[in-house]
Amino acid sequence: MTAAQPLDVQMMQRALAIAADAARAGEIPVGAVVYRGEEILGEGGNRREIDDDPTAHAEVVAMRQAGRALGRWRLHDCAMAVTLEPCPMCAGAMVNARLGRVIWGADDAKAGACKSLYHIHDDPRLNHRLIGLGGVLADESIALLQAFFKTRRGR
Repeated sequence: MTAAQPLDVQMMQRALAIAADAARAGEIPVGAVVYRGEEILGEGGNRREIDDDPTAHAEVVAMRQAGRALGRWRLHDCAMAVTLEPCPMCAGAMVNARLGRVIWGADDAKAGACKSLYHIHDDPRLNHRLIGLGGVLADESIALLQAFFKTRRGR
């Protein structure tokens, strides 16, 4: 996959709305949507602060919902749109969930595990690989993150 499809952009727009909700709740604004065709199976924003859970990243929240919706843990026929490049934990969870593909908005130079620091999603040493595409609505994702941290720093 070399370019985002219209449905991917639509799902990223939904993920951006979820990320904005997370920011209003005091969470780092990351949103994720798991979908199969036009059907949304799971979605979530960061919930680490709300749930006191270090694993409550948007991607994990969305995959948990999707697994429950499907009645199975394998998400091979699903895609995820997430506003920030997945971290090592989330990229590893995607591999373990057998997710079909992931698209993300902003690259993450400090913790990105699909392009910036690692390539966990398509590492041939692992038992599953998924398609990845970054930069989808990246400007919007970056603006949301910058506004959040600017407010947090009080500038």
